This record gives sequence, C-alpha cells and structure tokens, in this order.
Amino acid sequence: MPSRPQPTAHLRPVDDVELATRHRVVHGYRRAYRIAGDGPALVLVHGIGDSSATWARLIPLLARTHTVIAPDLLGHGESDKPRADYSVAAYANGVRDLLTTLGIESATLVGHSLGGGVAMQFAYQFPERTERLILVSAGGVGREVNPALRLVSLPGAHLLLSALRLPGMRLQVGLAVRLLRLLDTGLGQDAPELLTLVDALPDETSRNAFVRTLRAVVDWRGQVVTMLDRCYLTEGMPTMLLWGDRDSVVPVRHAYRAREAMPGARLEIFEGAGHFPFHTDPARFVALVQDFTATTAPADWSRERWRSLLLDGRPGPGPGPAGQRDLREASERSAT
Repeated sequence: MPSRPQPTAHLRPVDDVELATRHRVVHGYRRAYRIAGDGPALVLVHGIGDSSATWARLIPLLARTHTVIAPDLLGHGESDKPRADYSVAAYANGVRDLLTTLGIESATLVGHSLGGGVAMQFAYQFPERTERLILVSAGGVGREVNPALRLVSLPGAHLLLSALRLPGMRLQVGLAVRLLRLLDTGLGQDAPELLTLVDALPDETSRNAFVRTLRAVVDWRGQVVTMLDRCYLTEGMPTMLLWGDRDSVVPVRHAYRAREAMPGARLEIFEGAGHFPFHTDPARFVALVQDFTATTAPADWSRERWRSLLLDGRPGPGPGPAGQRDLREASERSAT
C-alpha cells in the first residue's frame, strides 16, 4: 500500500465568518457558495441532492493553503431551484460563471459523485481554466449505479421521496438501514448518508429539482452520461481519483476503469469507505489533496495541443471483452 502523504504546512486558521454561506445572483438566479482562505483556487463540487455543507469539515483545513470555493449547485442547498436545465453541461457553465464573478480565472476542480461529472465536463468545456482534476467517487464512468437511484428516475419519483419523509416510513427505513449495517453491507454503510440527502429535500420544489437533476444523468438502465469517450483529453492535466472500496453507489471498479482511460491519472483507494470517503477519513483526504496540488504543476493548456489531441482521437478499446464493452457503452450513452 502506498504511504500516506503528510499534510503540508498550514498558513493560517480560518474563522467561522469565512465559512458562512454567501450569495451571488447570476443570470437572475441566486447562487449560494462558501469561500475561504488564500492561495491557489480549489473548487469543491458536491454530488446530487447534496450541498456545500458536505465539505464543511474540510474547508477550514484546505483553506489554510488554498482559496476554497464550494458552491451550492443550482437546484441544491440554498441556491435557487427553478425549472431549468440541470444537465452536467449546464452545471459546468454555472460553475464557470460563478468563478468569473468572483474574479477567479483558473482552479483545481474537486468533484464528488455528480460533482465529479461536472468537474470533468468543466475540464472538457473550459480546459484553459482547469489546472487539475480530483474526482471523488465520480459518476460518468460506467453504466452501473445504485438501484435506488434508478428507481427514483422513474415516473412518480417525487411521490416516493415525499413518502420517505413520513414519520412511520422513516422508522421502517431506519430499521432496514440498521439491519444492513449489522450485516456489514456496502449499502448499509452508505444508506445513512443517502437518507440525509432525502432529509435535505424539505419541499416539493426541492424534490422536483432533485428528480430533474437525476433524470439528466440516470434512467431505469443506469447512468446515461459518460466521460469515457473524452478521457484522453486529460493527457497532460494532473488528475487524481479517490474512491472508497465499499462504494455502493458508484462501484470501485469504475475507479480502475477511469484510471485506464485517463493518461497518467493517480488512484487512491480508501479501504473500508463507501461513497463518501472524505467523510470517512477527512484527514487522509485533506493530506492527499494538499500533497497532489503541491507536487504537480497546473496543466499547461494550449490551443495547438488541444487540436492535436482531438485530431488523434480516442484510443481504441483495451484488450478483451471488458475493453469492447466499455467502448460499446460509451457509444450508447450521451456524450454532451
């Protein structure tokens, strides 16, 4: 097992005032975000149904060496929840526009789950503004996803989400979760975190935004958006993959598949962790991020290099049935 990096020297503490949620109106919609610290920009992009609050324990630590920006994506947290485009491409545009209003030209993107897909899409759309990629249990690699998310993508999902908030239903679900944990299952490990996301959907507007976001990336067959067809474009861009080996939402085998598709990507596995490795072992997560940003140079983008990569195109599939399957799945799914 590779040795764990030690945290870099801390520059200064971060106070509670800096961690407070701020708001900026962009395109007429209020967008919430947290910003703290000094130094190179580090953007933390949360997953579906979540918010910038998921990073709250980590922001003070990361902000000692970086300017940390953690947005609430549109439709999430304290941001507005309009009837809008909730695709990963639209989210990437939203992150760009928020950073622009804050005067930040380029940044290292850290994306968890759906946020990993958004980070990849940002790097694809705006490579000149992307210094590094850190993908945490990221979506968009394989079709597989937790069956519960596939279920919620079906018609009538908002009624199911409403029912989960009923006192009697929550008691039954809580008992089932405790049983899964006693049986030491991966789903049992992730279920409490996932139920917390349901609790963060207090009204119909929030639930509708969640369902619209989910349907943009998942249907009854699984994930419908892929980054495999464009992973070759990360050549020359420092990339790190962080995954829990017991992830019940996005299986850890997706991490190995992503590493094969992304030239030079570094992979770190959190043993015993589920879909939220940065909650399971925040100290290691922070140390890895600090080490990675300190020991790698920002991507050196140029229009000529980008053109060359596009002309060379995607490498052929790897040997064997697995490589052929990955290529077939990528070709069948949305490649925005």
